[in-house]
Amino acid sequence: MPGISPKKPFFKTYAPPWMIVGATVILLGVVITLAVRNIHREVHYMSTILSEKGGALIKSFEAGARTGMMGMMWGGAEVQNLLEQVALQPGIRYLVVADRQGKILAHNDPDQVGGQFLDPQSMQKLDPGDRAQWRIVDHPARKRSFMVYRNFRPLRDQGALGRETPGRGPMCPPGMVNNRRRSWCFPSPRAQDTPVIFVGLDVAPFEAAREEDVRNTLILSAVLVLLGLGGFLSMFLTQRYQAARRELQDTSAFADEVVSNLPVGLMATDSRNRITFLNEAAEKITGLSRDRVLGTTPVQVFPSSLHPLIRRLEKGDVVLEEETEWRVQGRAPVPVSVSATVIVNEAGSFVGNLFMVRDLGEVRRLQEEIRRKEKMAAVGGLAAGVAHEIRNPLSSIKGLASFFKNKYGQQDEDREAADIMVREVERLNRVISELLDFARPSRLKPRPADINEVLAHSVRLIEQDARARGIQVRLSPQPGLPLGLVDPDRLSQCLINLYLNSIQAMDSGGVLSVRSLLHGQKELAIEVEDTGHGIDPEDVEKIFEPYFTTKSSGTGLGLAVVHKIMESHKGDIKVRSTPEQGTLFTLILPAAEEILQKGA
Repeated sequence: MPGISPKKPFFKTYAPPWMIVGATVILLGVVITLAVRNIHREVHYMSTILSEKGGALIKSFEAGARTGMMGMMWGGAEVQNLLEQVALQPGIRYLVVADRQGKILAHNDPDQVGGQFLDPQSMQKLDPGDRAQWRIVDHPARKRSFMVYRNFRPLRDQGALGRETPGRGPMCPPGMVNNRRRSWCFPSPRAQDTPVIFVGLDVAPFEAAREEDVRNTLILSAVLVLLGLGGFLSMFLTQRYQAARRELQDTSAFADEVVSNLPVGLMATDSRNRITFLNEAAEKITGLSRDRVLGTTPVQVFPSSLHPLIRRLEKGDVVLEEETEWRVQGRAPVPVSVSATVIVNEAGSFVGNLFMVRDLGEVRRLQEEIRRKEKMAAVGGLAAGVAHEIRNPLSSIKGLASFFKNKYGQQDEDREAADIMVREVERLNRVISELLDFARPSRLKPRPADINEVLAHSVRLIEQDARARGIQVRLSPQPGLPLGLVDPDRLSQCLINLYLNSIQAMDSGGVLSVRSLLHGQKELAIEVEDTGHGIDPEDVEKIFEPYFTTKSSGTGLGLAVVHKIMESHKGDIKVRSTPEQGTLFTLILPAAEEILQKGA
């Protein structure tokens, strides 16, 4: 049809010859490897079975010889007879006892006794020990056999050996056992030259079985090669199709992951204007459920404030960063920025619409924070000017009140009024001082300082007030702390404010604990803990706000100044309080990095 380009095939049916040859070589290599491994496995099984059989025969022969020699006073003839009887079992080609030079001491064929079984050099290469060993040998006279050998120890001690036994042949030297039939003697177990026992087993049945396995393996390998070639051709025919499908899946998965994890809410519709996609950010921002929204139209689920935007989009307009509020029943209005566009394919056909919703709540919060700080700075500057102007007349009022107070007697009501005036002026002066501390910019002079010395100095300043209220002060500095990068004077002011708050929270006495410790790798911590009445949970988050106080005589600026000083130190302050049990303030301060690096 005109206007439609023919589709390219997903795969070709032609396979290059070099690829087929390469696949065949690889497959043959795999089959040969499997065949060799199978043959080696059969050899291992055969050697294990024959070595265990030979070891068992040796042990049984030794046990019989030991029993006869020690219990029934056997001589060489009885041992030779036992050897011949053991060798009669099927599958045994020979059973031989030879010395270390290879000379036969006992043999299942009596005519071989005294002959040479192996030359001394071969015996030395065998290196027999107390554990059974094996090897396959080819001997012209004995044919191919599986030879198991080890040291021959029929006796544990010499016992009656070394003396003549009537009717059992000549007496051998000490440590030797005689053989009446051939008049030979072999060393006892305690002799230095321990004899070696050899068992030759017939390997013909096992080799026949192995040859059968090899034939079966070759047949199976040929079948696998044919199947492999056919499978390779089938695999190559589908290779292009699978590759294209995999690329499409990867691209789709990547796009889905990116879209799903975008911090911007995305909603898409199809050509029938039905919502088909809604990512997690859109659900979180709008409060809509994916299960409830999919298949509906935007007009059905969008709030009425967005309907004009939908109509503009239907007319072909582009909606770009329109700020509005997303209102859903049961939820607070969410300030959002909405963008929308029409999606068309390469042929120019309409595919659907895309809506992008961005939450402006964090932006609005930051803007409000900036406005609040600007307002506080302006109010602080104004308060500083007003406080400075008020302080001068306050000093005059206090002086006059003190003058009139001293003119009246102790019981005079006018003296009491003048005294009240003095106290109120002092309270106003204290409020103005705290207001000035809070309003003026914090100009710190940080330097490496010993935190423990700052604690000791600040505690000395409030010991008298604490003792007057029956409060015990416990200072627990941790030794060996690195120096802190702080302004000692402002830090002392911060600590004294905390001490005074804690003292005022303990009306009937208590314990004020002050501790220093290492916090993490590059920070120090100061803990100020009291046993006072504590802070209500709903008030904990408000205590650092200016002018917030729970005390009737408080100004609400003490802890605000503390928080400001900690911010200036680039530190942090944490509070944990339990009503009627006490409060713990933790100050976290930076340590002097150059000191930490020297210590490292």
